[in-house]
Amino acid sequence: MNTNVLNAFTQEHKQLLESELQTLVEKLKAPPNIKKAMHYSLDAGGKRIRPLLVFATLAAFGKDPKIGLKAASAIEMIHTYSLIHDDLPSMDNDDLRRGKPTNHKVFGEAVAILAGDALLTFSFEVIGTIPNEIASNETKLKLVMEMAKAAGSEGMVGGQVADMEGEGKNLTLDELEYIHIHKTGALLKYSVIAGALLAEANQSQLENLSAFAHHLGLAFQIQDDILDIEGNPELLGKPVGSDTTNYKSTYPQLLSLEGAKQALQKQLELAKQYLEKTGLTTNLLHEIADLVASRDH
Repeated sequence: MNTNVLNAFTQEHKQLLESELQTLVEKLKAPPNIKKAMHYSLDAGGKRIRPLLVFATLAAFGKDPKIGLKAASAIEMIHTYSLIHDDLPSMDNDDLRRGKPTNHKVFGEAVAILAGDALLTFSFEVIGTIPNEIASNETKLKLVMEMAKAAGSEGMVGGQVADMEGEGKNLTLDELEYIHIHKTGALLKYSVIAGALLAEANQSQLENLSAFAHHLGLAFQIQDDILDIEGNPELLGKPVGSDTTNYKSTYPQLLSLEGAKQALQKQLELAKQYLEKTGLTTNLLHEIADLVASRDH
């Protein structure tokens, strides 16, 4: 993995993204407290994997990654809303997120819920403001529809419900994969699809990129499960062992820790095989895939 190229790409585009997120929220004509709560979670940092996938997919087509800035911002808003709601007492009941007190610990539960709602709804407005010279109205409609599907009951929300209903149960591998394909994988896949739609990908490229993102999403979650066992709490920004505490089925539980690591490598290899089929310049996407599988937080 050429980490220097990826690091330079990541640094440049994370800065662009974070500036854009600040600007977008600051312009809202909304009560100051809700804007503060939105800023608080958006500014918490993180890997920004989803926006980076948008930018790297555009780069694979030889397009200027910056044309994906609004789509990437919308995706990060949805991801951030999901984290705010995941942390709530009625969900995972977490006190820390990325080493900082969770949103509801700072702003109260009601404002945290509304901050998540505000980020979710604003994300669709942001897609609508993509300039016409970047995306036609038809493309923007596709972006909105695919984003709604990825974030909603057929995607992330459906996966979250299945995850909660699976607590305390001995899930099968198929049931566990359903959760992760939807809860984690749907928005990761959409990030790649959004970049491809903006790049005017053909059907074959869309299918192969979608398959790449499917396997990348599973790899991402398997590594999450591994880190919950052997990760460093300081790097993770939250305690390890929460899956065990919450009686959740995980890949290490079903496959053993070594089996989970083998499954991770298998998903990574499959992801890369589909990348090769695109015929695109996929160096950055390869490197992001390696990063997902080797990350320590």
